Amino acid sequence: MAISFRRVTKKFIVICNIIVAVLFLLSCYGYMFDPQRFWFISLLALASFYLLMILLAFIFFWLIAKPKFALISIVAMLLAWVPIKHLLKLRIAHQFEIKKPNTSLRVMSWNVEHFKIAEHKKHPEKKAWMLALIKNYNPDVACFQEMVASDKNPEAINSLPAIIKELQMPYYYYSYNTKLDFDNDHRFGIIILSKYPLINKETVSYSPNNYNSIFQHADVIKGTDTFRIFNLHLQTMQFTNENRQYIEAPEMENEADIKKSLNVVAKLKLGLQKRKLQSERIKKEMKESHFPLIVCGDFNDVPNSYAYKTIGKGLKNTFAEKGAGIGRTYSHMSPTLRIDNIFVDKNFKVEQFVRVNKNVSDHYPIITDLYYNKP
Repeated sequence: MAISFRRVTKKFIVICNIIVAVLFLLSCYGYMFDPQRFWFISLLALASFYLLMILLAFIFFWLIAKPKFALISIVAMLLAWVPIKHLLKLRIAHQFEIKKPNTSLRVMSWNVEHFKIAEHKKHPEKKAWMLALIKNYNPDVACFQEMVASDKNPEAINSLPAIIKELQMPYYYYSYNTKLDFDNDHRFGIIILSKYPLINKETVSYSPNNYNSIFQHADVIKGTDTFRIFNLHLQTMQFTNENRQYIEAPEMENEADIKKSLNVVAKLKLGLQKRKLQSERIKKEMKESHFPLIVCGDFNDVPNSYAYKTIGKGLKNTFAEKGAGIGRTYSHMSPTLRIDNIFVDKNFKVEQFVRVNKNVSDHYPIITDLYYNKP
């Protein structure tokens, strides 16, 4: 009887291990499935890191109990080795050198969360902290998402001319929806700031022409080189505070909990499907560029997702090149959410990368130094 119980238990654990291995492989290669039709597979990308940890736990268990069964997890990890390299970087993080050579181009991408305009009356110091952080790292080009500023009223809280003057970045391109404002004064959009001249500036918009359906690009001229900078903010999840609270402490005890769960899943599904269309449109525009590309933005999606792979195809991810660890860029909910990225042309050498661990926005800024190897 005891032997039979052990056999049943072993078979059950083996089956569980196989199921986790299959789910892990689907999470790593979910970008190969169309999110419009197979959105439930695309959702698995959110769980890739956790599934990887479970596989590692299975390996340690089997090495003690029955070593040959550890091959289930090992084979799954080997099959997903390339996606794992985008998910997790097992290297020592090097100190980011603030001073950079003149031959480098320093690029920053940051969702600045409105520059804390809603908290200005009670906490005006927060915007000052953010501006001080930017000045300290002194980027040559900065791409901001969720930018709230006024390009007309010099007395506005977030006066764009004042911000430009303080950051000493005289060239800019601000794209926004005129229907969105905070007080009939400030606009809500995305912006490229630069120490170098910007030309061929363009905002690309699709129906319904809202915030997430637009993106921008401009050409930056550094010496004899010209690079095309893309700045984008893909579809948000539109989670409410109630959604976030449920995600952080999910329960399935009553009908109300089920409704909360279904509401979260519905928003995740809609976000995946919209980001699919947005990423394809952005990639189409990228392919028309005759200049080396630098793509910055809040992707609202994780590595191994359809949007990440579509936009990043043929480019280098600066975190994957020089980052370390998980590289979380969103400070709420899951600690594995690396949803902000800087992709660059393959002829760029990524000299250094940093995720600035300062909790002054709901996103952490990411910064990279680039050296262009002319082909």
